[in-house]
Amino acid sequence: MANILVVDDEIGIRELLSEILSDEGHVVTTADSASSARDLRLQSAPDLILLDIWMPDTDGVTLLKEWVAGGPLTVPVIMMSGHATLETAGEATRLGALDFLEKPIALSRLLGAVRSGLDQAQRLRGPRPAPNASSASEDAALPRTRSPVSDPPARERASPGTQGLAINLDQPLREARDQFERVYFEYQLSKESYSMTRVADRAGLERTHLYRKLKQLGVELGRGARRSERYETPPLAEKGTTAGNGQDE
Repeated sequence: MANILVVDDEIGIRELLSEILSDEGHVVTTADSASSARDLRLQSAPDLILLDIWMPDTDGVTLLKEWVAGGPLTVPVIMMSGHATLETAGEATRLGALDFLEKPIALSRLLGAVRSGLDQAQRLRGPRPAPNASSASEDAALPRTRSPVSDPPARERASPGTQGLAINLDQPLREARDQFERVYFEYQLSKESYSMTRVADRAGLERTHLYRKLKQLGVELGRGARRSERYETPPLAEKGTTAGNGQDE
């Protein structure tokens, strides 16, 4: 799970990106202007920023220049636009933008760019410090007393979402299979922080097939997920087209 800041003056784009990325298990903050983006970059400490180029107060490239002038970028920035030229995209890249997404944005292109951005964010943060050796040895030396509640025997421990799994084997095969699949998908959703892409990969299903399967089994998606039919969404539209009612800049 990561914190992602989406900056776009078009409400339709903000809402759609927010829903898609939230369904992937991320925490999404949105800004409708460069002014809001400045404040939220400091307040929310995002791991990744998706920044639109054409905005009414300050354009995205100018805002990126402002951030770069303040010192090396500490968070990856991915630029977005439906009207930018190759020259503009090249300038943003030279300034330090990780990638450039042209609207309408294909879902696979968006998720691929976000994964690359979060990988870079991890590199920027650097490796996590190793645990203190003395503390580890002290912990290992402490005697452990096992409580039947707090530390059950190994045979009684189970992965989250699988405890209490009991399937009636006397019922028809179809019903038993549905019961197992429901528990299986609920476990995978919890384990993968409700990332539909990762669950689909693990289950070996297409995303649309996965949504239909979850709906059929009555599995609650949680985390504010949209109804399955809303995932059949065309690529993100340009300003002034199907993604929103705003006017072209």
